[in-house]
Amino acid sequence: MRRREFVQAGVTLPISGLTLMGCESAGSNRYLEGNFAPVLAESTVTSLEITGRIPEDLTGRFVRNGPNPDAAANRTRYHWFVGRGMVHGVRLDEGRAVWYRNRYVTSASGPHPNTSVIEHAGKTFAVVESGALPVELDYELASVDDNVSMGGGFTAHPQLDPDTGELHAICYDWATLRDHVRYVVIDRDGALRSDMKIRLPGMSMIHNMSITERYAVIYDLPVTLSFLALGTGSRFPFRWDDDYEARVGLVPRQGDDRDIIWSSVKPNYAYHPMNAYEDPEGRVVIDVVRYDKMFQNDTNGPFGDSLPRMDRWTINPVSRTVSEDIVDERPQEFPRCHPGLNGKPYRYGYSVAVDSNYEFPALYKHDLQKGIATEIPMGAGRHGAEPVFIPRASAQSEDDGYLMTYVYDKSRNASDVVIFDAQDTDRGPVSSIHLPVRVPYGFHGNWIPDEPSSA
Repeated sequence: MRRREFVQAGVTLPISGLTLMGCESAGSNRYLEGNFAPVLAESTVTSLEITGRIPEDLTGRFVRNGPNPDAAANRTRYHWFVGRGMVHGVRLDEGRAVWYRNRYVTSASGPHPNTSVIEHAGKTFAVVESGALPVELDYELASVDDNVSMGGGFTAHPQLDPDTGELHAICYDWATLRDHVRYVVIDRDGALRSDMKIRLPGMSMIHNMSITERYAVIYDLPVTLSFLALGTGSRFPFRWDDDYEARVGLVPRQGDDRDIIWSSVKPNYAYHPMNAYEDPEGRVVIDVVRYDKMFQNDTNGPFGDSLPRMDRWTINPVSRTVSEDIVDERPQEFPRCHPGLNGKPYRYGYSVAVDSNYEFPALYKHDLQKGIATEIPMGAGRHGAEPVFIPRASAQSEDDGYLMTYVYDKSRNASDVVIFDAQDTDRGPVSSIHLPVRVPYGFHGNWIPDEPSSA
């Protein structure tokens, strides 16, 4: 039985102003068209139609960040990664959808963080890589502090150690730190615990990192700062570099940069590992989404040179060798796993399918123990986003919880927040929260459960 209901009404901006698609009729740039196009208005909506029943044990905010260029963006030169950050969020409270909000990330100190939203030490931050500082957001997603320094510029993908509560990050800044990156550790209270300088042979684009019990993992891959691109005015001056060695570094968490174990891999680019861990033999196992090439022909975004697949890299720290195996050949991106198993052995992971039109028609649930992946279709004309796994408080197994994602519905040019039972995805969504606005394709976010004192 499916239930439809409406939550208490209230809209702060007229709906007619919420879904502007940008100047799609001129020029050609896939990252400014369709659901990649920006939404120009901020909104607050408290009248939300619901299909199904929202699980009552979900109380908190589901937030997501992404690039949102203004209507004057140069269609030929615009790169998907440089648009101004806009955070989207839905608040749930014991079976109710209380509000949807979208807010620009406001920063006077540099580029507007546009890649992810995290919670740490009781605060919410919008983050991005390459020099920009995190921006603190209030509970209702307004920017409140644009000078949050976590040792300097930060990263798009800090990794939380679920045992210590520490936040680990590999930080780079192509404008000022062209010969090294920083390995930063922030303690559970938000204080800088350590800041290690790691020199590299060039300024590679290090989008992400991983942690295991003993190591931090660096992905030093052949997308590097291009002075030609910089000199011709590119706002995102990274290009494929055939001459740069692709390698993975294991940084001992109790060591320094002299102790890094470097191992070569086949030329590729990888934004997003699903997880990494150490096996009983002491090898480091990394499940990662990888591309054959990046930013060689398509210099506006990630999809024009090759499509991504899921691989497994197994690193022997003694021999410094890597075995590379294909986990799933189907194009996919934005992998996630159980947050409590980050850096630990795990069985289940989740990702979103990528089709030939660079859209996202399904989710995948990977059973890495059995070597299978279950497809979760979004439905005709519907496209998902990064799936976030939320464990139940009373979970009895690793996949006992929910999958939550934003889904764009072409038929109504608007988006839904969709919740699946991760153990029973065949039944379809247990709940869909229908937004009267469009959430553009973007990058990353998280489920942030309420603290007892939250509004």
